[in-house]
Amino acid sequence: MQWTLFLVVLMGQCSFSTCSLYQYYFIRENKTWDEAQTYCRETYTDLATVSDMTDMRRLCSSTQNQDEAWIGLHSYPGRENRKWHWSLPGLEFNDSDTRWQSGEPNDAGPGAPPESLQNCVTINNQLLYDDCCKQLFSFFCFNGTKQSNTFHNITTPMTWPQAQNHCRHHYTDLVSGLDQLDHTVVSGSNVWIGLFRDTWRWSDGSNFSFRNWESLGDLVDGQSDKTCATVLNTAETWSYDYCNERKPFYCYEDNLILINQSVTWVEALEYCRENHHDLVSITNANDQRWVQERIKNASTDFVWLGLRYTCTLGFWFWVSDEVVDYQNYQNWASNITSDDCDMSAAINTGNNKWFKKPDNETFNFFCTKI
Repeated sequence: MQWTLFLVVLMGQCSFSTCSLYQYYFIRENKTWDEAQTYCRETYTDLATVSDMTDMRRLCSSTQNQDEAWIGLHSYPGRENRKWHWSLPGLEFNDSDTRWQSGEPNDAGPGAPPESLQNCVTINNQLLYDDCCKQLFSFFCFNGTKQSNTFHNITTPMTWPQAQNHCRHHYTDLVSGLDQLDHTVVSGSNVWIGLFRDTWRWSDGSNFSFRNWESLGDLVDGQSDKTCATVLNTAETWSYDYCNERKPFYCYEDNLILINQSVTWVEALEYCRENHHDLVSITNANDQRWVQERIKNASTDFVWLGLRYTCTLGFWFWVSDEVVDYQNYQNWASNITSDDCDMSAAINTGNNKWFKKPDNETFNFFCTKI
């Protein structure tokens, strides 16, 4: 009876379908990119950050208009400012994780002109080579579902952006990350994978690698003076322009707060409900990516989530009123079968996986504002 009552108290704070970790706002005022950035930081959180196509649809559906509008992506041209990214959202590139062929990446050698810069990557004999994104190669697509992951070798030669668009339209994305590369056995010919580099950075400092350019030219570091990104709303793609042009823009409001205090799970729950709204619930991959960006500032190795196990009823549940089972989004470090009482979930700051932890341990925690 006590556990059932506790469960009722914990759940039902907000519907997971209506709660969001961030919200977009369309501002129909014409400003330069810098003016728009200042406005968003003073009024909301920052210029809009976009992490995947789900965000793109949310962004464009927030206004019924045909305007081109600023988002929070800015380029810092120059070879020294380029940074490697995996195409698949949610994966971060690590310099120590790659398998470059000896001498790669080499940009076609010293002194190569900007138009020959090699900002996209192929694989051959499990080794990586940088190449010009306009080259034509076959490529590997990854398709991830709840049931299984599959890999598809597309033999039709395409440029890197064309290959990326094909994979995103028909599957999930170009193969990304070392785990996926192990499923791509290539010998004798180079094949595109989902690794690229560019000079673009998000205004809020996020490391999201998602790009949705309308044309190939945006991927090539040609030293252009057009260094601020826009959304083409009707096409749901991006372009770029001179930053002193005046356009409407998108801001976002962050509803996620990292609390750098070490407390038990119940203390974290009480704090969030007394001072904000609730402990955070992660019910989809988009929310997971958003939490991963914010967890980098935590002072403990784990951070409490709003996920708890009830041994009386025998299941894990989010405080936002969703039971966790095989049909729902999950990111456990391993298969979780638990008969333990007094267990809650925390996200690891190293690998971003969820772990069950005794809820009397003390960690930082995430609250939501709404």
